[in-house]
Amino acid sequence: MKYRRFLKITSIALAAILFILVGAVIFYAADYYRAGDAAKTLASDPAQVTVLRNGYALGNPEAEVGLIFYPGGKVEHTAYLPLLQMISEQGIFCYVVRMPLNLAVFKVNAADAIIKRYPNVSSWMIGGHSLGGAMAASYAEKHQDTIDGLILLAAYTTADLSESPFGVLSVYGSQDKVLNQDNLVAGRDLVPDDYQEIVIEGGNHAQFGDYGPQAGDGQALISATAQWEQTAAVILKFMNARNSAP
Repeated sequence: MKYRRFLKITSIALAAILFILVGAVIFYAADYYRAGDAAKTLASDPAQVTVLRNGYALGNPEAEVGLIFYPGGKVEHTAYLPLLQMISEQGIFCYVVRMPLNLAVFKVNAADAIIKRYPNVSSWMIGGHSLGGAMAASYAEKHQDTIDGLILLAAYTTADLSESPFGVLSVYGSQDKVLNQDNLVAGRDLVPDDYQEIVIEGGNHAQFGDYGPQAGDGQALISATAQWEQTAAVILKFMNARNSAP
């Protein structure tokens, strides 16, 4: 009898723990930064965006050059459509990935399926914002024969890319109060010689996407549109230079 009672109590306790854990996961998953109006408008326009099960595609899938983009932690992937649209309008095929629980750490190798799906793209670069940038760097470090460039927006690498054959572009805003500056500095020892670091004057952390203010961030001194435009111009210059090189 005592053994049966022990089993019953144990079963109830385990069920209660499981219930709490499931509830915590659901609560955590529901707490994320949602895309703003500009991004949602683009997402609903089939002339601009192709909606896919695991993300959005923008531009010509037959283009020579493609950019795979990993969203920031707990940020809806839709939020990056305004920036990526500006890039895709200049002939770059762009794909922003929808991540499990809006966390790229749960699907670091998401780029594999995208590269396989679009075989006509001959040159792939990968990038990401914040946590997404760090995970993009991790992917690039393990796929140096596939990736031709890495783009970090308000992010840094913890993977050793010092001997990588591709270039690395780092872009962040002067008003960014979320990006860990110590880690940014430490990351400079892990990048190849072909490394550029660009500061968007007046830009902050959140305005690389369209999802409103972010907790702990600085106040931007420029509009979100201005930050997207400047960022797109820097990215395009970086990508075009490497794809026009002999």
